[in-house]
Amino acid sequence: MSAMPAGLRVYRAATTLLGPLTGPLLQWRARSGKEDAARLPERFAHASAARPRGTLVWLHGASVGETRVLMQIQTALAARRNDLSFLYTSGTRTSASLLAPPPPRALHQFVPIDRVAVARRFLAHWRPDLAVFAESDLWPNLIEEAANAGVKLALVNARMSVRSLAAWARSPAMAAHMLGRFDTILAADSRTADGLGALLGRGVDAPGNLKRAAPPPTVDAAALSALRAQCGARPVWLAASTHAGEDEIVLAAHALLRERHPDALLIVAPRHPERGASIAALAAGAPRRSAGDSIGASPVFIADTMGELGLFYALAPVAFVGGSLLPALRGHNPVEPAQLESAILTGPHTDSFADAYADLVAAGGATVVRDAPSLADAVSQLWCDDARRQRQTGAAAEVMARASGAMDKTVAALEALLPQAAHAAA
Repeated sequence: MSAMPAGLRVYRAATTLLGPLTGPLLQWRARSGKEDAARLPERFAHASAARPRGTLVWLHGASVGETRVLMQIQTALAARRNDLSFLYTSGTRTSASLLAPPPPRALHQFVPIDRVAVARRFLAHWRPDLAVFAESDLWPNLIEEAANAGVKLALVNARMSVRSLAAWARSPAMAAHMLGRFDTILAADSRTADGLGALLGRGVDAPGNLKRAAPPPTVDAAALSALRAQCGARPVWLAASTHAGEDEIVLAAHALLRERHPDALLIVAPRHPERGASIAALAAGAPRRSAGDSIGASPVFIADTMGELGLFYALAPVAFVGGSLLPALRGHNPVEPAQLESAILTGPHTDSFADAYADLVAAGGATVVRDAPSLADAVSQLWCDDARRQRQTGAAAEVMARASGAMDKTVAALEALLPQAAHAAA
């Protein structure tokens, strides 16, 4: 391995010097609801559980989407090896709630802050045999210390935007060093594979996006039936994972829709459910799911709860996937609406999922809108033309089905990095 580059040495020194500030910062985040106050010690690698005996696979992802992918990897690995235990780490409360309780043979900790001493404490306690990082949540000190400790490292479903790859290219020595610490790198798309390959000076395989290979989310049949009864025969559309600044555009589109469809119903599921009250205020006091309100005759309903987005995709025949109408945003995952047969609308700003949207649009599985009038027109057309909507949802389902082999390739590569099973070594 090459000598540690200057950029990484500076980063390690800076994170050490700034270490005393992290405690107050995390306390402030806890008061703001962004951290779990009771579990803040985990952020300093003070473990809240004992290490399981035997071979341990550490699975790290930033938030909910990455954690869902890692849960599928765990299921597949556990089916092949009954001697494995799994440690999940993530950085958000929403991902922690997804793992409460964790799957069998697994536990969850919040990812430790990226300081050398904290990383060493984390690794000394958990002693993972294999570390699997999902997508792009890469912490230099954690990766460096894990490699130094002899942990096998894998980067799976790697996805990086053009902007991120350009930023890495400005620090080629540090990028090559850190990426070179991984024993296996598997990209979600060819753009990422080519970009990482250029930084590493070798080819990177791209088996496909694991988010497309995941099974559809479970939908509570009773809850879906109850919501359908509340909606009645009204035409319904969903604005999913919206951000501040998009809600106003979505509400303006709905006002235009109601000129043509007076009984139209818009369901807004914000990316951050804590924004529910402010969106309800924008919508003249719309009822909210988190408050236990029913839809009634309201033209707008706020779905501001956790873990129910699949339910609302299943309810709505047309869904706008947010995080895509404003230039500062980068899009959200279109897999769930495709799996649940909700016709996909998206804004033009989808850099984080560029490959998925490019495939969907090319196949006729998604429609791009740019403002309130075009959004209203697209929703109305899909409501009024059942054959068109079915063609679009069918095309989207076919695009997602192409990724079925990506999980098998990924799991096989990970299994090859694991120590031999005890029974096989005997």
